[in-house]
Amino acid sequence: MSNKLLIAVAWLVMCTSRLAAAEHADWRAWRGPLGHGSVEQGNFPAQFSADKYLWRTELPGKGCSTPILLSDRIYLTSPVEGNDGLLCYDWQGKEKWRAVFGKEDAGKHRNGSGSNASPVTDGNAVFVFFKSGTFAAVELDGKVRWRTDLVERFGKDTLFWDHGTSPVLTEKHVIMVRMHRGESWLAAFDKVTGEMAWKVARNFVTPVECDHGYSSPLIIQYQGKESILVWGAEHLTINTATDGEVVWSCGNFNPDLNKLWPAIATPVIVGDMAVIAYGRNDRGTPRLHGIRLTGNGDVTETNHIWRRDDVGTFVPTPVAYKGRVILVRDRGEVASIDPATGKTVWEGSFPKHRSNYYASPLIAGDKLYAPREDGTVFVASVANDKFELLSENNMEESVIGSPVPANNRILIRGEKHLFCIAAP
Repeated sequence: MSNKLLIAVAWLVMCTSRLAAAEHADWRAWRGPLGHGSVEQGNFPAQFSADKYLWRTELPGKGCSTPILLSDRIYLTSPVEGNDGLLCYDWQGKEKWRAVFGKEDAGKHRNGSGSNASPVTDGNAVFVFFKSGTFAAVELDGKVRWRTDLVERFGKDTLFWDHGTSPVLTEKHVIMVRMHRGESWLAAFDKVTGEMAWKVARNFVTPVECDHGYSSPLIIQYQGKESILVWGAEHLTINTATDGEVVWSCGNFNPDLNKLWPAIATPVIVGDMAVIAYGRNDRGTPRLHGIRLTGNGDVTETNHIWRRDDVGTFVPTPVAYKGRVILVRDRGEVASIDPATGKTVWEGSFPKHRSNYYASPLIAGDKLYAPREDGTVFVASVANDKFELLSENNMEESVIGSPVPANNRILIRGEKHLFCIAAP
């Protein structure tokens, strides 16, 4: 083979590899690679419906977790004949395997399930947690690497509603957090063996139900070290990834001691600002806080930069996009917030309806995807710092999981089906 031909073949292989990587961009965790819930590039679909899609596959049970993507595989948790299960699909929606565990602990809320927590992967295994207590690592071929039962080990949670926190990954460990009335904790488990590496208490005195947490931790770099940002029980903390030590803490999110304010929405970070949605937006008492992630120790007195009591979200986690924080509120109002000042950049709204928004929104390209609990998925343009409603898409089944982007397509996990949506 001539040198020119060898170069041409190598160039073709390189281009094909890059194309394959672009076609199957990884989305390894619930809010994506950066924990933002957004991707800035791509041309994603705006029009679709329950009978207008690229493909759909029937799911074995009702789950509310979000799918994740790794290379050319899709992973999601779901009940399987009354048991907890992890399912793997190829890029055409064909099931490749399923790993089935013990009996499901079904959800109490109409929009809940035993499979609320989303899976997460480091590229070598998929890590899952279920309300039943099953906590496991599964190899990419479906073989269970290890499993344990956190309810059996540490007791049942006392959460008023269904468990919602998803596991997250540091370099060495899979991290779980429990925030409820009783013994709350943050713990790290070895990814390879499942052995607990460390566990630290996370107990704070709060008004009734304000110690209940459904949000997920975020893995961040803080002062040059891998760290864990945890929100719940009216405190934002930064813990070291090596041993869980608290190196930074901020409180005073509920100075009036309001009751029945659980932490549901996960924080979103832009630069050195964390935006915390708290309060009860669903009951007319929203709170939105801007907290600067600097300093050491207890920074409660110094790091509250701004607070809003006229805008917020209770359940849907905000999105970070091009330096802004986008809120889809529980009744469909939309707001873009400057995270440095807390000021509103623009506002919009989806059509009024009796149904609420439980899924966390996605921004893909310049489009905002916002599922309503009744299965209507709205798409709006957020290009050029303005809001424009593009479409209203009826999936004809409840949608609680967050939409997922990949290769100019959108995955939507409904109550009965997994849909793959593509542009015409």
